[in-house]
Amino acid sequence: MPGETIAQACPTGNLPTPGAEGQIPIPIHISFGCKILPSPEIHSPTEGIRMFGSSGLIDSPGVARRFAPGLAIVAAVFVLACTAVYAALDQPKPGEPTDPKARKTFLGAADWEKHGSLSAALDDYRKANKQDGGHCSECLSRAYDLAMKTGAYKDAVSVAQDWLPLAQTDVDRTAGHFRLGVALQRQGTDEKKEQLFIQSCDEFKAALSLEPSFAGAHFALGTSLSHLHQDDAARAEFKAFLSQAGTDSSLRERASRYAEHPELARARMAPPFAVITIDGRHISMDGLAGKVVLIDFWATWCGPCREALPHVRDMAQKFQGQPFVVLSISLDSDDAKWKDFVSKNGMTWLQYRDGRWTGPIATEFDVKAIPATFSIDADGVLEDQHVGDADIEGRLKKMIAHAVQEQDSKPATAPSQAGSGGGD
Repeated sequence: MPGETIAQACPTGNLPTPGAEGQIPIPIHISFGCKILPSPEIHSPTEGIRMFGSSGLIDSPGVARRFAPGLAIVAAVFVLACTAVYAALDQPKPGEPTDPKARKTFLGAADWEKHGSLSAALDDYRKANKQDGGHCSECLSRAYDLAMKTGAYKDAVSVAQDWLPLAQTDVDRTAGHFRLGVALQRQGTDEKKEQLFIQSCDEFKAALSLEPSFAGAHFALGTSLSHLHQDDAARAEFKAFLSQAGTDSSLRERASRYAEHPELARARMAPPFAVITIDGRHISMDGLAGKVVLIDFWATWCGPCREALPHVRDMAQKFQGQPFVVLSISLDSDDAKWKDFVSKNGMTWLQYRDGRWTGPIATEFDVKAIPATFSIDADGVLEDQHVGDADIEGRLKKMIAHAVQEQDSKPATAPSQAGSGGGD
């Protein structure tokens, strides 16, 4: 979404890599597929013949003598081509480190990241930047993303501070201040330190001084001001966001609620999202305001999830007609299998398929195990996470009773189109 978040033709992972003793898999598209061939220098036609002769392409000495010069040239071309491929792979892309030692560390960090060792990758990206003289923007970009992803917000702040001086244009400086502001805000939320929110406000204001129409900075500034209990100022920033953000912004509903109730911006709100359910209904987290929401992450291949299904069904039916919604979010990758399971098991409440562990909603809720359920109150505040918790029903009763009281104290409004927990 433009303005709201700062976050190859031949990928390295798809290219051949050196094998044992310097051997390289070279695709030979003549008659023998992909072979592991040594890559010595070719000093004579005979050496070139030996390379191809071992493949079985040349069996007759006469044929070998006849085609020796040409085959030697072809063999040499293959070796040179392979050398060129690896030379190209070793060339730094724009923003990557150029110092040899820094480049080695950078590639090591990328390998750590590829294998899921994110903390080690973060440390090595930062180390590579220092080895490169402190001007490796790609090192800092990757380090920042990993720090934010892993919740290492203090590191994210430090990386953003190192990155900001590298900005050469107002656009880069705007992004740099915003990036630093977000990291400070996250650290402030994590550590509950007012000074960090004050510093984040300074960074968001710096970004807006460079680009006044940066809607995302208005939203972020409003959030930090809310944490400082400056609710009137926060409300003004959320309204500024609404006046500048596009109509398709996923944050519009959230900003509208914050503009009306700035205190919600400092609560532990459920992440905003919008989905199209299995029966074609548009559901958004903020559109369910006024209802208690139970989000259930599951999959057809998960045994414990299937065992918990009757309990989820019972809750959807028991609280039907009350301000309560069940939304089951599947991590299945097979759409047809998921739909068939939902149909055969009478899962008539709201259903959506996120598709995988790294699906956008599962990622937002940081789902690491299933079944996992999240209860959200009528204001959208994330109350609890439960993994296979059978005691959830009692807590839901209390939350629903409170939601009913809130509804009774407000003037009657048109019914929501979002549907209820029973899928009506």
